[in-house]
Amino acid sequence: MSAIITAATVLRDPMSHYPNLLEPLDLGFTRLKNRVLMGSMHTGLEDKAKDFPRLAAYFAERAKGNVGLIVTGGFAPNIAGWLTPFGSTLMGRWQLPRHRLVTDAVHQHDGKICLQILHSGRYGYHPLVVSASAIKSPITPFKPKALSVKGVYRQIDAYVRCARLAQKAGYDGVEVMGSEGYFINQFLVERTNKRNDEFGGDYSNRMRLPVEIVKRIRQACGENFIIIYRLSMLDLVPRGSSWDEVIQLGKAIEAAGATLINSGIGWHEARMPTILTPVPRAAFTEVTNRFRQHVNIPVIAVNRINTPEIAEQVLASGQADMVSMARPMLADPQFVNKARAGKPDSINTCIACNQACLDHTFTKQTASCLVNPQACHETILTIEPAKQVKSIAVVGAGPAGLAAATCAAERGHRVTLFEGSSEIGGQFNLAKRIPGKEEFHETIRYYRVRLEETGVDVQLNTRADAGMLNQFDEIILASGVTPRVLNIPGIDHHKVVDYMDCINQKREIGEKVAIIGAGGIGFDVAEFLLHAGHSNSLDPQDYFRYWGVDLDQRGGVENTKPAPGKPARQIWMLQRKTTKPGKGLGKTSGWVHRATLKMGKVKMLTGVAYQKIDEHGLHIHIDQQDQLLEVDNVVVCAGQLSVTELLEPLEAAGKPVHVIGGALLAAEIDAKRAIKEGTEIAAAL
Repeated sequence: MSAIITAATVLRDPMSHYPNLLEPLDLGFTRLKNRVLMGSMHTGLEDKAKDFPRLAAYFAERAKGNVGLIVTGGFAPNIAGWLTPFGSTLMGRWQLPRHRLVTDAVHQHDGKICLQILHSGRYGYHPLVVSASAIKSPITPFKPKALSVKGVYRQIDAYVRCARLAQKAGYDGVEVMGSEGYFINQFLVERTNKRNDEFGGDYSNRMRLPVEIVKRIRQACGENFIIIYRLSMLDLVPRGSSWDEVIQLGKAIEAAGATLINSGIGWHEARMPTILTPVPRAAFTEVTNRFRQHVNIPVIAVNRINTPEIAEQVLASGQADMVSMARPMLADPQFVNKARAGKPDSINTCIACNQACLDHTFTKQTASCLVNPQACHETILTIEPAKQVKSIAVVGAGPAGLAAATCAAERGHRVTLFEGSSEIGGQFNLAKRIPGKEEFHETIRYYRVRLEETGVDVQLNTRADAGMLNQFDEIILASGVTPRVLNIPGIDHHKVVDYMDCINQKREIGEKVAIIGAGGIGFDVAEFLLHAGHSNSLDPQDYFRYWGVDLDQRGGVENTKPAPGKPARQIWMLQRKTTKPGKGLGKTSGWVHRATLKMGKVKMLTGVAYQKIDEHGLHIHIDQQDQLLEVDNVVVCAGQLSVTELLEPLEAAGKPVHVIGGALLAAEIDAKRAIKEGTEIAAAL
């Protein structure tokens, strides 16, 4: 299995480097142009009829990029299957016109698209949820109603009706969502299925539901219709499916008429990260590889496949017949075209941060992408040639400045980018050093290539002053932030280190460390110090051991324990607030960071008053008592201040100045906002 592989240099003969990735896949009745599946992602645009033109534009961009096959976000086959009240459904003919907008947009660019049928079961956020048994999910508020046998057959009928409607709407096929802990999964395992009828008890009964669904969809839709079945190959929950059961189901699904089998990894309630940045690239392809030996239809590998090199490696090694890349298609809809053109370095690589995609989805916002704010906003954030070419100065080559400079230059403006240090990247140069965040290297690489492609004049080691900037028509200040200095007695003591010097390893850090600040930067510093600055996530087998996964155990986690190893340091993380540490972390990633630090035995203290720092360590007051933390170092991660000293003289000189990124708001470093602001201001000039 693969470790981190960076994008290769520009290739002269892409087919010789990506012959498997770019090879067509013959399905008998139809042919896919390559082995890339754009996996299902719920964007929020599926939920309202008025947003379908935007949804169509979003998919059209990916079809233009020549992805082999697209799968939509999940659509419930009936009201009981809703994810949220009045959420995405396909259950009646009145909904066909909006769906034809999508299929027509994709077919116009010679693309193929399948509709995902997703029944939430007990994962639904509404009081009408149903499941195999009346067992509440740990991640949703409503206890489901246990279906009668007739009720189960009504759900099967709903799946079939949805598939027929999808066919009428012009979809090339459907994907039956049978993984991630949704409705079908809930019938498959004894964990959630306590029935004693024809849909419960013995596994041959528990798997009756998905087999009947696939069989009846094939009968209803005919042979010339793609049926993908998303099969949960590794549940990652106790009392999940055994490997023998996974194989048994796979064979039955093939016999029932499936065209392709897609891999599913982990239920949503599983307590192990499966797609976030710390997960090694292609970590789960061995699961697909094992499964592939037992069926005769094409099998799709998933999760953390984000470069053409990784995808090619998975296919060339025979681990899968196709690769699913969902978030990478948010990051760069031209992924396949750039690989085909021999320009992998031009790909805007998905960094698996979840900040603008899944975090948005789970907070009822429209999904997008941290590194590509145009994703799902193709009709709103448009990049058009400039009507009047201007000379533009951008101060600061962090994420905001890089986005602004490259977007403005792409539009035809003459852009000069000033950066005081010797390299571009800004705060990303800190992020890339954090164990598990190595993907930030890729974004810096992408922008380095983009600067060259768009012809930006890059002035490194150059601190711009007001006089230098007077010659420009427009000035964009993306000058970033500087660490905030706390007013604590002893703050200038030699034990004290700011987070920048800590991560950049400009100071030796001892074995006992107190971190002041429990926000995102505090968590990153703790991770950095726990692992002595070295990644713990490059090898999939090490990663599995770290989280306690054994592919040979039921569900992958039965009778296993995490083995994180001995932490490099003893760490205390402190904050003045009494709220939960890391409260502002991402919706889908915060729990992972907290779990990692817990396994590293980091002590988290809240409601702390800082008294002084001296030779003995950090003196604090907590729980109405004075306490001394005898530490070797105190790392300060207590916020940032905007760097804006150029703003006043430029405004006094009457220059048009636009402030973005950390220079505009330094409360918490936010790359998503920085790149979005940089792109938006450049698109408007």
